[in-house]
Amino acid sequence: MNRTEWRSHLTALLTAIVACVGLLSLSSAPAWAAAGTITEFNVPTGSGDPFGITAGPDGNLWFTAGPDIIGRITTNGSVTGFPAPPALDGPQFITAGPDGNLWFTAFQGNAIGRITTAGSFTAFPIPTASSGPQGITVGPDGNLWFTERAGNQIGRLTTSGSLTEFLIPTPSSLPEGITVGPDGNLWFTEFNVDKIGRITTAGLVTEFPVALSGPFGITTGPDGNLWFTLSFGNRIERLTAGGNDTVFPLPTRCGHKFGCEPLGIAAGPDGNLWFTESQGNKIGRITTQ
Repeated sequence: MNRTEWRSHLTALLTAIVACVGLLSLSSAPAWAAAGTITEFNVPTGSGDPFGITAGPDGNLWFTAGPDIIGRITTNGSVTGFPAPPALDGPQFITAGPDGNLWFTAFQGNAIGRITTAGSFTAFPIPTASSGPQGITVGPDGNLWFTERAGNQIGRLTTSGSLTEFLIPTPSSLPEGITVGPDGNLWFTEFNVDKIGRITTAGLVTEFPVALSGPFGITTGPDGNLWFTLSFGNRIERLTAGGNDTVFPLPTRCGHKFGCEPLGIAAGPDGNLWFTESQGNKIGRITTQ
């Protein structure tokens, strides 16, 4: 995609968000910015390919790493890994639950997993065959909401294990990340069709064309803005309430054609954003100022 096409796509994204939540007003072209303050931490051998990340109830960051690791990293970079059981193989995204535990998606296990801060696991199988659970977050209703990449659905799971699923209108959209937006609804990325989806807690789905090619992770930052990872773009992007889009390239490319491949992103307990670099085998931290 050339620069002109990219700006055209960006205009479509900002216009869509203005129309649906009044969050942004289209006022300026994207600003290509050098990363203000990005710090990277290596993930130890055996906990490689980090994917999802979230702030835990214990004041640490928790992340997933292939093929079966749930990791914990302190804000000073100390890492501990917990091997998941076979029923929870292929952990993807992770979130802090309303019950004081961590909840994550198990893509290969076709299940939702729960881990306590002490490292005890519980599996909740998804009855829909090969649904491919991916992104996960806690909704404003206190339930777990997750994307089903292969099933092309959004799932809602109570902490007691009751599951409801909602179909995404566009076929084969490959939903990835999901977060609670500033409007109180849930927003998710549709990687394969360059769209952003919105779903209410009642299950009403609306889709909007996006300006970002291959959007992956999404979160609402501590600054009140929406932040995205672009897995093929080797960058983090921020959309502000004033309509400004800022691009933060990662400092390294990690020797891969797509760069370090940032995937998951979450607000940390230190007021910064933390993200995973799948190809770089790193955890990154970026300030929001």
